[in-house]
Amino acid sequence: MGDTAVTNEDFAEILAHTKHFVRTAVVPREQEIAADDRVPEDLREQAKKMGLFGYAIGQEWGGLGLDLAQDVELAMEFGYTSLALRSTFGTNNGIAGQVLVNFGTDEQKQKWLAGIASGDVVASFALTEPGAGSNPAGLRTKAVRQGDGWVINGQKRFITNAPVADLFIVFARTRPADGDGAGIAVFLVPADTPGVEIGVKDAKMGQEGAWTADVSFSDVRVADEGLVGGSEDVGYRAAMISLARGRVHIAALAVGSAQRALDESVAYAAAATQGGTVIGDFQLVQAMIADQQTEVMAGRALVRDAARAWVSGEDRRLAPSAAKLFCTEMAGRVADLAVQIHGGTGYMRGVPVERIYREVRLLRLYEGTSEIQRLIIGSGVVKAAKRAQRPAHQPVHN
Repeated sequence: MGDTAVTNEDFAEILAHTKHFVRTAVVPREQEIAADDRVPEDLREQAKKMGLFGYAIGQEWGGLGLDLAQDVELAMEFGYTSLALRSTFGTNNGIAGQVLVNFGTDEQKQKWLAGIASGDVVASFALTEPGAGSNPAGLRTKAVRQGDGWVINGQKRFITNAPVADLFIVFARTRPADGDGAGIAVFLVPADTPGVEIGVKDAKMGQEGAWTADVSFSDVRVADEGLVGGSEDVGYRAAMISLARGRVHIAALAVGSAQRALDESVAYAAAATQGGTVIGDFQLVQAMIADQQTEVMAGRALVRDAARAWVSGEDRRLAPSAAKLFCTEMAGRVADLAVQIHGGTGYMRGVPVERIYREVRLLRLYEGTSEIQRLIIGSGVVKAAKRAQRPAHQPVHN
């Protein structure tokens, strides 16, 4: 993972360019994205040219090589518009791409990372199943060794970018969990492999244009070189690290969406009138805006702090969960207040805060639900306290 090769000056330029793209090219077309349930091809091409499909992948593979502290600054910009935009390249940079970056063999990286970074290959992270979501330990998809390869059988659910994926990063159980590990391996499965079947595109509450679908694997044969890291026990750790990093990114996305909801609320409150008075002059409306402003500022500070702690290696477990928990719940509260400030107008399709209200609801579910984050934080804090209480020199009993 190492230090980033991108200087602050270079990054400031990348961020400014991204912000300009989001605000001038994407925001005006949010209605089109929602109505067509797709991100227009010209926007996707522009994102490719800007390097957004590989911004978190190392420069040796053709990516921009941003670290997580820089990643979250971009994510806050992506959150400012339709979340479908981020979804198009999110899995390449995030949960799917990071599995290869952190755990792939040199040959696997050589084969796939340049295509993923350029956007010519869409990588999809296939972990969630009907009976295993936030906790991968419940995984039922099986991989059985056969000859010089593996045969995979199982069903995955809600897989982002499945309808357009070129490569699936598939988690499967090779044996029951035992003393040696969780028994979960991860495989590289090209989408055109016989036996891979993509279900119909999911119809969701929000996030139109961000495509998800079920993926089923029926006697799918994968050669040994498709086993990530060349090891059967890489899977669980790869999933946990990718998800933890992804949580900080999702938290930043939530801050971006909350900032947009706040900006829309302030603009509306400054212009709309009730009984001849601008509603922003009403103290109860100001109180709602004050709560939104405070929540957004708190979320932004927490995300930046969590990203810094990740990059330094100081905290890659509790801080990501705390940031994800607070920021995604916060975005829900801020979006709710935004609808309230808009009154009946806020409930109308085509008004940005109505879309945001539906879109941010998903952020509390994926990359681990709020409940899972609470378990990670609570158990982690208690474990640390127990460790601290243990005497340094336990007496030895003969």
